[in-house]
Amino acid sequence: MRPKVTIVGAGNVGATLAERLSGTGLADIILLDIPETGTMPKGKALDMEQSGSAVLSDSQITGTTDYAATKNSDIAVITAGLPRKPGMTREQLLEINAKIVSNVSRQIAQHSPETIIIVVTNPLDAMCHAALKASGFPRNRVLGMAGILDASRMERLMARKFNVSIENVFACVLGTHGETMVPVPSYSTVFGVPLNKLLSSAEIQDIVGKSVQGGAEIVELLKTGSAFYAPSASILEMIMAILKDKKKILPCSVYLQGEFGLKDVYLGVPAVLGREGMERVFEIPLTAQEQEGLRKAADSVLDMIRHLSAAPAPA
Repeated sequence: MRPKVTIVGAGNVGATLAERLSGTGLADIILLDIPETGTMPKGKALDMEQSGSAVLSDSQITGTTDYAATKNSDIAVITAGLPRKPGMTREQLLEINAKIVSNVSRQIAQHSPETIIIVVTNPLDAMCHAALKASGFPRNRVLGMAGILDASRMERLMARKFNVSIENVFACVLGTHGETMVPVPSYSTVFGVPLNKLLSSAEIQDIVGKSVQGGAEIVELLKTGSAFYAPSASILEMIMAILKDKKKILPCSVYLQGEFGLKDVYLGVPAVLGREGMERVFEIPLTAQEQEGLRKAADSVLDMIRHLSAAPAPA
């Protein structure tokens, strides 16, 4: 029997992820959206499943608005939420998306008490906290997709800068999935050579700055939405690592409990992903400046959590 993956949110990110995952043939998929979307999830699911013979996939894809169909999912991906619009900060998304993610997480936990939740909704790190609280799950089973996407954006810039294959570059990005992300040039390499040995400080800052603004740039260009191709590819990498029990180190938003000197906060750090979800944090030595950047990133997430705690309860 194939594993079962639920994707909550049949918009651009969710539907693209479903299509990518179905192409692997690795799992059966539940594509779920709110009742107001009517038969749209069913239509998308049917269209994808009918491509099975062309892509040589036996994955079954079910579109639904009923959480009962998600029962006993191995992984649940939460993409549902208000998209970021031009000029909108991640913080402005905070309250409404926290309500959405909390409601989704409670229903997922009710129908799949052993599932692993991957949060994608922004502001990512705060939404992970909302999902953890609402689901009641242990920290290893609630994590967020962040650093893979951020690193991918940085790696693209590095590959273009040096005119080499994307396979020859590696970027390390920690911190939040937002303006306080912490790219780490000393761990970012071209054919194993650290970036700070190949470029000047100004050149590195140019790459770092463009990486930080990568998501906002796409929002400005699209006008009516945000990125979905790169995010869906990044989520798929996490799903593959978990379902195949790869023990693969990937940068993810995880709930820190003393690692990197930080506690009770979600933040992007290297983590070992396997069948149990986030199996451990892979701590790396950081410079004083990098550690300070991580602390500031944690402070920004904690500010959002405090804001949510102080916000009036929904009617």
